[in-house]
Amino acid sequence: MSKLGTLGARLHHGEIGYDFVKNRKIWYGISILITITAIVGLAVRGLHMGIEFQGGAVFTTPKNMSVSVSTAEGYAEDASGHDAIVQKLGDGSMRIQVAGVDTKTSDTIKERLAEDLKVDAEKINAELVGPSWGEQIANKAWQGLGIFLVLVVIYLAIAFEWRMAVAAFVALIHDLTITVGIYSLVGFEVTPGTVIGLLTILGYSLYDTVVVFDSLKEQTKDITKQNRWTYSEIANRSINSTLVRSVNTTVVALLPVAGLLFIGGGVLGAGMLNDISLSLFVGLAAGAYSSIFIATPLVADLKEREPAMKSLKKRVLAKRAHGGDPDEGRDILVTADDYDEPGDVAAAVAGPRNQPASRARGRGRPSGKRR
Repeated sequence: MSKLGTLGARLHHGEIGYDFVKNRKIWYGISILITITAIVGLAVRGLHMGIEFQGGAVFTTPKNMSVSVSTAEGYAEDASGHDAIVQKLGDGSMRIQVAGVDTKTSDTIKERLAEDLKVDAEKINAELVGPSWGEQIANKAWQGLGIFLVLVVIYLAIAFEWRMAVAAFVALIHDLTITVGIYSLVGFEVTPGTVIGLLTILGYSLYDTVVVFDSLKEQTKDITKQNRWTYSEIANRSINSTLVRSVNTTVVALLPVAGLLFIGGGVLGAGMLNDISLSLFVGLAAGAYSSIFIATPLVADLKEREPAMKSLKKRVLAKRAHGGDPDEGRDILVTADDYDEPGDVAAAVAGPRNQPASRARGRGRPSGKRR
C-alpha cells in the first residue's frame, strides 16, 4: 500500500490524528484575518467590472497583427480617453475593450485605431455592449445565490440539524467573501464567466462539508448513552477520518483549474480564461479549508452549548479524573463499517466500564479482528 493510502487508513481507524477542534480558535482567527483583508481590499479597490457590466465598445482587429498588446493598449487609451483592455487571440487578431463609450464615440475611436494600427477601418469590427445586459446577469446571479443558500439551509436542517445548517451557511459565505476579495486585490476583470465560477464553487464547498457532517452524524448517534468521549472529540475524529478523502478530491479538482489559470492564462496569454479559472481555483481551496477548519469546529461549538452535551462532557472528564479506562480520550475511531450488527456500534462506544478500547473495537466479530 502507498504511504498516502497507509496514512488514510490510519486516519480512518483513529490510530493517528490532529486535533482540529481543540485548536479551532486559531483557525477562526486566521479566517477572520483573511476575511477582513478581503473586505478591506474590496472596499478600497473595488471590483474591476468587465465591459458586459459597464457597457462600452469591443473592437476586433484583422488577423496576424504585428503590433504588441501594450502598444495597442496605448493606442486605444489615447483614442478613447478611457482605460482599455487588449487581448491577443489565437489567430493573431486583437480584442480591444473600451468601457463607457457610445455609438458616436465608438466610430471616432475606430477611425483612430485604424490609423494608428495602419489597417483599413472597414476591417476592424466594432460592437457595442449595453450595461443593461450586464445588470440583468448580475440580478439573476444574486437571485440564484439567494435561492441556493435558502435551499441549502433547509436541506441541511432537515437531513442533519439546524446547527449544521448554520455552520455550512457560514462556511459558504466565508468562501464567497474570500474569493471576491482576491478578485479585488488581484485586479482581474469580473465577467459573466466570473459569476459562473462563483456559483460553481458553492457546490464543491458544500460537498466537502456534507461528507464530514455525514460521518459526524453517524458517529454521534446515541452519544449521550456513553461516557467515553465528548462531542468535540468525536467531531475531531470525523474530520480526521475523512481528511485524506477531502484532500484528494480537492487536489484532483484543483489540478485542471490550475492548468487553466497558470498555463492557459499566464503562459499562453489566454486572458479570457482568467475570469472563471481564478474564481474556481480560490473557491475550491477556500471550500476545502472551511469544511475542515471552520464548519465542523463551529458545529462542535454550537453542540457543546446544549445542556445534554455539557452534562456528557462533565461525566467524561469526571470518569477520566477518577482513573477510568486508560485508553479513553485517545483518538480512536469507531464506525458502523467495523461491526457486523448495527447494535454493536453503540455497545463498542459505550463498552464495559473496565474493558480496553482495543477489545471493544473487536466486538461483533468471531475472530475479534478487523476485516
